[in-house]
Amino acid sequence: MYLYLVRHAVAGNADPAQWPDDRERPLTPDGEKKFREVAAGLATLTPKVDVVLSSPLVRAWQTAQILEKHAGWPEPQKSEALAFAIPAEVMDALQPHAAVSSIALVGHAPGMQEFASYLLTGDPGAVPITLRKGGVICLQTEDGLPRPRGASLEWLTRPRILRGLSR
Repeated sequence: MYLYLVRHAVAGNADPAQWPDDRERPLTPDGEKKFREVAAGLATLTPKVDVVLSSPLVRAWQTAQILEKHAGWPEPQKSEALAFAIPAEVMDALQPHAAVSSIALVGHAPGMQEFASYLLTGDPGAVPITLRKGGVICLQTEDGLPRPRGASLEWLTRPRILRGLSR
């Protein structure tokens, strides 16, 4: 199974006056524009994704919708487990999708990086990973759903590189 961990695109700065509930903070117009290019580039690397699960927070959900429209990925499904990406909760959210060959998870920092470290080593803090907004980590498992210490790193890329692939 391939697992794509996508950090949401550039969002507005946290501002309680503008967004009293930070869950509602959206992508910036420039973040949306740049991520459309990221999605087009990502489609060249990952032409087929079976399932997209997204944090329900607005900025992640908007990112997942851009992936659907500009990368041709499936319609995203909201997953509360991705709001904070606690490894055990994310593992539970993956269970119904055990039969697919690829899953994308759209979420936040540091949750995406910590989940990658957990799958690689069994410890969410063992591997310090820099994942920029709009960046993607690709992990692979040999035998179905990922498990702690059961994934290998295929690639990690910055959004700038993915935007370059779209041109």
